[in-house]
Amino acid sequence: MFTIIIATYNAEKYLERAISSIITQGESFEIIIIDGGSRDGTSGIVDKYKEYISYFISEPDKGIYDAWNKGIMKAKNEWIMFLGADDMLLPTALKEYSLFLKDTIENQEFLFVSSRMIMVDASGKTIRVKGWPWEWPKFLKETTIAHPGALHNIRLFDRYGLFDTSYRSAGDFELLLRPKDKLSAAFMDKITVKMQEGGISDGLIGIKEHCLAAIKTGGYSPYLAYKNATWVFIKYNGRKLLRKIGINAYLKK
Repeated sequence: MFTIIIATYNAEKYLERAISSIITQGESFEIIIIDGGSRDGTSGIVDKYKEYISYFISEPDKGIYDAWNKGIMKAKNEWIMFLGADDMLLPTALKEYSLFLKDTIENQEFLFVSSRMIMVDASGKTIRVKGWPWEWPKFLKETTIAHPGALHNIRLFDRYGLFDTSYRSAGDFELLLRPKDKLSAAFMDKITVKMQEGGISDGLIGIKEHCLAAIKTGGYSPYLAYKNATWVFIKYNGRKLLRKIGINAYLKK
């Protein structure tokens, strides 16, 4: 039922933890790992769990979205999930999704189903819980959904194409902008994944790409997009400074 795609590059520090969080789920799944040519122990970890991994390749790529596209082309199941090598599925995540798909959206053509996630710091301490229903046009201003742990129906890519590899951090956001208000999305109000903070999407590059995608693909007013990006940048840096003195400024639950 589920295909879980993990893009890796020198991920030996976290990859085994991510794989372990999947193989204990007790649901039907396949794991696809697309590696960007790692020079650490990533391949050894993959070999250790090869009985659980349906497809693995290690070669240079153009970034995470290129890796995800390669994974999509190898996927055999209807629902596709993307996990970072440092993400972890919660123990009942796939079971919760299975029940949700069966009892809540059966006979309805949803192309995207999201849930909630816990963001943690490098020590594993919880920073915040994130993830709300997909809303248009609010999505133009804020990535309200939690992308890690979300499900993408294979028909989403058939209908709207693969990820745009010109993006470094906002390609997942850009893809969901393409349908605009026509995206058929559902929300499962349960926490399914832990995501470690950091990465390119948390910084200035992520904010800039979010703004450009909102304008180019979403049709957002450039004035409003840049105004919103400025405000997001101020909030981001303000929270970062407060975190340094031990204050967690995330108020929205």
